[in-house]
Amino acid sequence: MNESTTHIRARTQRSAEGWTFLVESIRNHRTVGSIAPSGTSLAKLLTDPLLERAPRSANVLEVGAGTGSVTRVLLSRIPRGSRLDIVEANDQFAAHLRRLVRSHPNLLEKQERVRVHNMFVEQLSTDRRYDVIVSGLPFSNLSPRQVEEIMDRYLDLLRPGGTLTYFSYCGSRWVRAFLTSRPEARRQREVKGLLNQYHQQYAIGCWTVWGNLPPAQVWQLRRPIDAVNVSGGSAVQPHLSR
Repeated sequence: MNESTTHIRARTQRSAEGWTFLVESIRNHRTVGSIAPSGTSLAKLLTDPLLERAPRSANVLEVGAGTGSVTRVLLSRIPRGSRLDIVEANDQFAAHLRRLVRSHPNLLEKQERVRVHNMFVEQLSTDRRYDVIVSGLPFSNLSPRQVEEIMDRYLDLLRPGGTLTYFSYCGSRWVRAFLTSRPEARRQREVKGLLNQYHQQYAIGCWTVWGNLPPAQVWQLRRPIDAVNVSGGSAVQPHLSR
């Protein structure tokens, strides 16, 4: 297959994925949270913690992968010997992701280490701890209780020193404030306030991707190395004060 044919096929596949994403966003707006997949610049920034670890292998978890725009970058960046768990609750997206993994070039030596889980992250049963978690979940569409459960789950799944990245769309809260009811606006303020508490305790960086559609803000959080008391006792787990 020549290079021109490869590019045409890639464009056709991306176009089909864009329509799939749009259809699912209309049918399941509360859980999809956007009308278009993440752009390349956003996907690269979300997966940058993998470059910091290279060439060491890593356990990686992606949650809310959609049609796989970030997954593709993860697959191209994960070092040999790494494991990637992909969690996607939407049935259509999960089926698409499995096809993506099976057909991804140069993945033969990695394929048995990549698994798609069609479920919510709260339902994921694993003893594995992750070096990197990449979240594509639309926190702005969820209740404060759901956001807190998911963030606490992420921190539990991270190894000490592990990194979580996630993004939110710039300006969406202000737009919705003018278009939604008071209870809905209050819910959004509570979600933002809750996330700010996690940022204050765990954030190590924040960047804006203006070239994404729409522009997005990427947050990077890190679970601290557990402190050990002077007497040599058990580690003290960090927790979010309520």
